[in-house]
Order: sequence, then structure tokens, then C-alpha cells
Amino acid sequence: MTTAVDIGTLIVSTPGTCGGRPRIAGTRMSVQSIAIDYKAGMTPEKIAEEFPHLTLAQIYAALAYYYANQNQIDADIAAENAEWERLEAEYTTKIKPLQ
Repeated sequence: MTTAVDIGTLIVSTPGTCGGRPRIAGTRMSVQSIAIDYKAGMTPEKIAEEFPHLTLAQIYAALAYYYANQNQIDADIAAENAEWERLEAEYTTKIKPLQ
């Protein structure tokens, strides 16, 4: 007989782990990472294939959390992307091409 899993236990946030971002309990896989892969066209099954330590239940819990908090997570993703772009631009302006 299998025991039921309380889906509320599948997603946690811990200060100091993954920047305090919501993540799959027992892992360092953030909800944001799952959302990015899903938005890039990966199915939950493909994500599970790429990360075999995750179960489909964990992936769907992350997606449910994402959709329940979509505005905030999308804003976090956009801010992170903007910071990457800023750092890239700063780095490339400091590099002088070889002549």
C-alpha cells in the first residue's frame, strides 16, 4: 500500500538555499528553473528525463506553484535575465579585440 503525499510538502523555501527561491524539497532545483525549462518547450516528462532525480509529481508541483505565483516568478526571471545582459555588456566592452 502506498501512502499519499501531501503536495504542500513538495515545494519549500529556505533562506540561504537557492537564494531563498522556492525549490523542490530535498533538492536544489528551483521552481524558477523548472518554469524556464517548461516555457522553453520541455514537457514535464522531458524535464524528468533530463533530471532523473526528480519525479513527475515534483515537477508538476513546481509547475502548479509557478502558475499560482506566475507574476512574481516571471518578474524574477526577467530581472535575472536583465542582470545577465548587463553583465555581458559590461564584460564585452572591457575586452579589446586582438589586432
